[in-house]
Amino acid sequence: MISAYTQDIKHKEDELAIQYLPAVKAMAFRLKERLPSSIDYMDLSAIGTEELIKLARRYDEKLNDSFWGYAKKRVYGAMLDYLRSLDILSRASRKLVKAIDYAVEEHRLTHEEEPTDAELALILGESEEKVHEARIASTIYTVMPLHDQLQVGDEGAALALIEKEELIAVIKKVLSGYNEREQLIIQFYYFEELNLKEISEILDITESRISQIHKSVIHKIKESVGA
Repeated sequence: MISAYTQDIKHKEDELAIQYLPAVKAMAFRLKERLPSSIDYMDLSAIGTEELIKLARRYDEKLNDSFWGYAKKRVYGAMLDYLRSLDILSRASRKLVKAIDYAVEEHRLTHEEEPTDAELALILGESEEKVHEARIASTIYTVMPLHDQLQVGDEGAALALIEKEELIAVIKKVLSGYNEREQLIIQFYYFEELNLKEISEILDITESRISQIHKSVIHKIKESVGA
């Protein structure tokens, strides 16, 4: 009888997980839209599904009246943890990413468009493969929460020392120096979780310009806290 009762509970838990599988797949799809082609949607979906099943099996409806409300952030967090586990920004690639960002800005001033990987390889004296990998790493990291991006690199130590409230104040001050459209880019990207193409269509601004503004905001926040 105890075995039958246990089996019934397990069945209900699995039914709960199955009910929200479409939501997990949709979440994985939305995240994948913001990532380069090297990241597999199926991997993200599998990670999210595994976390969903774990959460369903320890969910207590007496403590949480909404299972998806309880699970949503944890499932998304598991997908981000998977991306972090890829060790996408090694010390060497961080330096190359910074050099690429600088070279892209310089190139845009005279050509009004971003250079190709081949052009960057020539400018920086690096292999095209290394440049390509560094740009992919940089793209992956832009989907991470703002706090993650601010902590990355050797300058992250300075940011780790300041209080959360102080950091929020710094972010607000930096954003106030941008116009309304530029502030909307940050809002759409981090809070509405829209991809570059969607933001481009809404604001009628190029994807490369959106990327440029995003990197500028991160740089100025780090600069403001002395990182």
